[in-house]
Amino acid sequence: MWHDTICPSFSISLFLSSRDTNPFCDSTLIGESRSSSIEFSKMMLSRGAKRSIEILCGRVSTPIHSKYGYSTRSYGENFISEPKRNETQSKILRTYSSEVSPSDHTSLIKKLRERTSAPIKEVKAALIDCNWDLEEAQKELRKRGVALASKKASRAAAEGLLALSQNDKKAVVIELNCETDFVARNEIFQYLASSLAKLALSAESSEQATGHFPIGLQGLEDLKITFDHPKLSGETTVRNAITEVAAMMGENVKLRRGFAMPMSNHGVISTYLHTCPHPGLGRIAGILTLEVDDENAPLDAVQRVGSELAMHVVAAKPLFLTKEHASSDAVQNEREILKSQAESSGRPQAAIEKMVEGRLRKYFEEVVLMEQKFVVNDTINVKTVLSELSKEVGSPVKIGNFLRMEVGEGFQRADASEDIAQAA
Repeated sequence: MWHDTICPSFSISLFLSSRDTNPFCDSTLIGESRSSSIEFSKMMLSRGAKRSIEILCGRVSTPIHSKYGYSTRSYGENFISEPKRNETQSKILRTYSSEVSPSDHTSLIKKLRERTSAPIKEVKAALIDCNWDLEEAQKELRKRGVALASKKASRAAAEGLLALSQNDKKAVVIELNCETDFVARNEIFQYLASSLAKLALSAESSEQATGHFPIGLQGLEDLKITFDHPKLSGETTVRNAITEVAAMMGENVKLRRGFAMPMSNHGVISTYLHTCPHPGLGRIAGILTLEVDDENAPLDAVQRVGSELAMHVVAAKPLFLTKEHASSDAVQNEREILKSQAESSGRPQAAIEKMVEGRLRKYFEEVVLMEQKFVVNDTINVKTVLSELSKEVGSPVKIGNFLRMEVGEGFQRADASEDIAQAA
């Protein structure tokens, strides 16, 4: 019937409207019609309310997915179908789904990024694969990182840092390489380099009393190391730590070399680092030992001059300590080059010999530490500096040994650039 669905308020307005426009309606008829209309409206309101509840219950019986990541399902027993029932039992179930809101996505990506420092692309992919489970995604990233690091192990790594650690009796310097200077400036990479130098200092024995000697990298990589860093913590081996950092950085990271220099006699070990982003880190390192014959001699002046000489080693790039330490092959090769240059001048043989000897002295001044001009005061050479220091201390002072290291030296950078371009 049409009145089953018509709005009661509309029925009343329709009747009143017809009354106002019909001139044949008398007051008696209007009174009776008004009573009938009120009864009719009550009936329609009752049916409409019942129908509205039934429609509402039918709609909420199906799950509705909302943007908050859960669905609401409602079901009821004995809805208002009989007026005599006073109790209505209804239950609402809220079922949480595995869906995560976009704002939670961003938060999870940020948290995992802070934990691992992995690229955002890799972080998001791991979270999606692990159904946005943070802990599982972190494990998945580590697995992927190990595989990725092994693939990049063959790529050239000519950049990096030198890390230096020392005490009163020994100094150790290691070179940790990466592919770009961008990674070399990374906090985690620098933390790893410093930690490796400290470990090498504590682990390396001083059985070799004189000179500097290389550190066994195989033995160092097998050692256990404990980290205390927000993104690198716990105990692991050096080899695994390097692999993990390589995975974080997305580049090949490797421990290239290391040297230790012990102090055998009374004196000091002096060090200097050039291009130093943080204490103990740099791109060029100079280390030398100054030995004093008198064990009771004060070392303040020795330490001061030692620091200046370590800086001199970095700046002047000496190859040998004295002329006697220069290898015969190096001297012979230089002599032949100088002789060939002198002969091309067309001068007599006697003049050529003098020219060769004069240029050979110049060569020694360039590559022999004791013959070099002192960078702090170029009016004197290093030999004179030590002579004046010996007078100040009251005991002979000599350089026991020296070492100069630079990141990437001896590495074919042109080939490295080609390898990096091919790998990319």
